[in-house]
Amino acid sequence: MTTQPLGSCELNGTFAYTWDLVGDPAAAERLASLGMGAVVLQAAYHSVRAMTPYHPAHRIVHATHAAAYFPLDPHHWRGARLRPSAPSWAVDAPDRFGTAASALRDQGLRVEAWLVLTHSTALGESAPDLTVRNAFDERYGYALCPAQPEVAAYAVQLVRAFCARYDAAEVPSLMLEACGWLGFEHGSRHEKTAGADLSAGCRDLLSICLCAACRTGIEAAGADPAGLARAVRRTVDAEMSGGVRAPSAFAESLGEQAAQALLRHRQSVIEELTLRIAAAAPGREILLMADGDPQVTGPDSGLDLGHFEGRATAFVLKCWDDEARAVARIEEAVRSGARPVIANVSVLEEHPAQLAGRVARLRAAGAQRIRYYHAGLASPARLQALRAANAQGEVIAMTGTTAQTAEGAA
Repeated sequence: MTTQPLGSCELNGTFAYTWDLVGDPAAAERLASLGMGAVVLQAAYHSVRAMTPYHPAHRIVHATHAAAYFPLDPHHWRGARLRPSAPSWAVDAPDRFGTAASALRDQGLRVEAWLVLTHSTALGESAPDLTVRNAFDERYGYALCPAQPEVAAYAVQLVRAFCARYDAAEVPSLMLEACGWLGFEHGSRHEKTAGADLSAGCRDLLSICLCAACRTGIEAAGADPAGLARAVRRTVDAEMSGGVRAPSAFAESLGEQAAQALLRHRQSVIEELTLRIAAAAPGREILLMADGDPQVTGPDSGLDLGHFEGRATAFVLKCWDDEARAVARIEEAVRSGARPVIANVSVLEEHPAQLAGRVARLRAAGAQRIRYYHAGLASPARLQALRAANAQGEVIAMTGTTAQTAEGAA
């Protein structure tokens, strides 16, 4: 008798970088020893400076620009203005993703490809007209706007090129990050914005894209983009120079009609992009990093989860903040009933001893499974906390009860 392999919603997993594995013959076994069934492996990623505590050849990796970690066929990108770059740091391997993925599969681990779509300073600087433009006509060079046809085509082609390289049996799932707009929040070099004490509402307003494509989309959705821009500028300036805090809800700043038109535009762009990506990735699960607040921009796409008409096998919700808010976020997403929910939990927080308790609460709230961020960046004590939290989660999955764990291992 044959059995179907487990899917992403039936396994816990952890994130890892290719440079955690390539060149370290012990890495895949170390990840397997954590007790999870899946690894979310970086296939296309933004710039970063990262620690590699366990690698025999390096300790710090500085990825200076966004890159694809799999071989690129130039024919796939002929005539395209936006093209992914290859990495030149950390290790010298022609197929970093494939090498790392093979090692993970040899340990019996499921490989999920981690693809960051619209976050690239290198591409944004090369094509500034395709980046997010705020209401003050200022560009966010790190943020490609998915409403721009060239940007959407780039994201789809990136997925198509990846799928042409690895078949669905090797890599059955794609984890999509930044499948929407990045906004005001970004760790720019020598960031100097904290002292303005901006409210969450003000940050959300500064994250609204009003590039030509978004203006067209907002107008088609039933609002005047010029009037919306004026409302944004008025509210932001009232806070920044007058101390009048911006309302938290778009409707209070923009008016109900304009706010709903903006959110309809955003939702439709993300839905269409996921449908196109799914068509370019037949036979693969689509794990969408999402947030149930439609005002949200960033790596996790802000959506009305209950009315999502795009393609996603499951929503992956970030649960790195206050525990009560994270639990409420999961509960609300589960109530929407649109898709299974996977909780994205950080192992890199200040109190790893509390990790198992957080995971237990998220599972009780309805999270089907957990993805732990990030096994390659975590100290030995944090890996031990991850192992304990995962072991408890497995007990919960089998029995429906919470087991006692050695939370003090950290």
